[in-house]
Amino acid sequence: MSEETYSDEDLNRGRLLFAGPVEFIKGAVSLETLPTADRPEVAFAGRSNVGKSSLINALTGRKSLARTSNTPGRTQELNYFEMGRELDQLSYLVDLPGYGYAKIERKKVQAWTKLVKTYLRGRPNLRRVMLLIDSRHGLKENDREIMKMLDEAAVNYQIVLTKLDKLNKAEQEKIIAKTEADAKTFIACHPLVMPSSSEKGWGLPELRAEVASLTSS
Repeated sequence: MSEETYSDEDLNRGRLLFAGPVEFIKGAVSLETLPTADRPEVAFAGRSNVGKSSLINALTGRKSLARTSNTPGRTQELNYFEMGRELDQLSYLVDLPGYGYAKIERKKVQAWTKLVKTYLRGRPNLRRVMLLIDSRHGLKENDREIMKMLDEAAVNYQIVLTKLDKLNKAEQEKIIAKTEADAKTFIACHPLVMPSSSEKGWGLPELRAEVASLTSS
């Protein structure tokens, strides 16, 4: 599904990383409770109900590593998972709180926003943010706000389109082209958009390879 070519070696490296132990370390609710920044980390972010937990579970081949919920906005912590111990490639996968759910209490929204913004601006070992966008809806206004904030913080990020299986072929091609065009207007956004489907497994080998390349040094 991806336009970028990954070698068999790249794909295998990604497969091995995610096939190995992936362990929940902690849920951080403040900067003081973040793990020591002593290894590379890749963060996954996105609107509430974008399919983030499902994607993380699919990438790792686990059914309940990341908690899924029918209640948007339930994940309120920065959830840290350790990977790569068996490969001598210790790294963190970070599941960031979902954003954009209007029914959550305003004070909580402000607290989460402050925590995430401060995390993004001051985490020296953060290699990239994978920004998940629902392919059925494309970029929403609050997605663009997050992207502007990432641009201002000079944080490298890359768009991952989720739920691509919900669209027909023509719709898939249209949303990928539209999102790639939008991505080019943001200075810190990686130009390659990564299409995916947790349900069908589309794009997962490439996404694993990308994360492995980011955490390999």
